[in-house]
Amino acid sequence: MIRKYDDGLSRCQWPGNDELYLEYHDTEWGVPLSGDQEIFERICLEGFQAGLSWITILKRREGFRMAFKNFDYKKVAKFTQSDVDRLMLDERIIRNRSKIESAIKNARLVLEMQKSGESISDVLWQFAPPASKKMQPAKSFEWVAVTPESTAISKELRARGFGFVGPTTMYALMQSIGMVNDHAPGCFRRKELA
Repeated sequence: MIRKYDDGLSRCQWPGNDELYLEYHDTEWGVPLSGDQEIFERICLEGFQAGLSWITILKRREGFRMAFKNFDYKKVAKFTQSDVDRLMLDERIIRNRSKIESAIKNARLVLEMQKSGESISDVLWQFAPPASKKMQPAKSFEWVAVTPESTAISKELRARGFGFVGPTTMYALMQSIGMVNDHAPGCFRRKELA
């Protein structure tokens, strides 16, 4: 679950030796994140990741940011069919029509939520487990892909019309935005984020 790296730090083993992955692990993964634009970006990226590896998305993240107007959901919500066609030709991103169309629809839904006085960030964070359950005990630690909370988030967002928000994708989102601390026991970040 963990390994000692050349810099002397013990980390989760999943980043391997990829510098971009290590940077993400050390500075972003598991750090609490809120804000509608920030959460919208993560929902989009996690949705594009479905069926792929996270490093595939990380390597294209800057391309995604350029293609999707820095994930400004107000701008993305205005995308038209010609934007979908343009994005299908954009080699900087994952060119999956369903995922592209879902990102645009999700942006429109975030705007609708705001118009009714809601925040996508607040809605998601209401499903965060209590602090006492944010981190699995070291003795019983295991990697999981779905939890009751991620299933509840998925159900809530699907009921609102969001796409590519299945329970596994939502658990990955929970990990990335710090709703849970899934750094493995012995990883230096586990203790820092506890």
